[in-house]
Amino acid sequence: MPTIILKTVINAPIARCFDLARSIDLHVQSMQSSGEKAIAGKKSGLISINESVTWQAKHFGILFKMTNRISTLEYPTFFIDEMIMGPFKKLHHQHLFKTIDSQTEMTDIFEFEAPFGIAGWLAEKVFLKKYLLKLIEKRNEVIKFQAEL
Repeated sequence: MPTIILKTVINAPIARCFDLARSIDLHVQSMQSSGEKAIAGKKSGLISINESVTWQAKHFGILFKMTNRISTLEYPTFFIDEMIMGPFKKLHHQHLFKTIDSQTEMTDIFEFEAPFGIAGWLAEKVFLKKYLLKLIEKRNEVIKFQAEL
């Protein structure tokens, strides 16, 4: 299963970074390029344990819907969101936060599996992993910018 690990260092307190990473509104702002919006479940504010959100976005010219649920949350160091309905066979995203000196290290561990057997596996290898990495990097840039204001 493909895994993306991305570390982002932010000059802001851990609690601020943690809350910005859970912000539905900031997520929507960071995903403007795909027109992503929250259409069901928790649609604004900070998502929390056992809450879910259904996203709608256009990727590769196709409109997708995906519902993610926060399955684990330990404030302000750790939360997991998992796809419970949507286009992937599996999607599991760990968000880890650690204070290092006066900065916060935010680590994303993003595991996913495409559907469609060998065709999905080929898509993962050829373009999907790079595409998803760029989305996470963009999201983290927005979190970092907002946190450091």
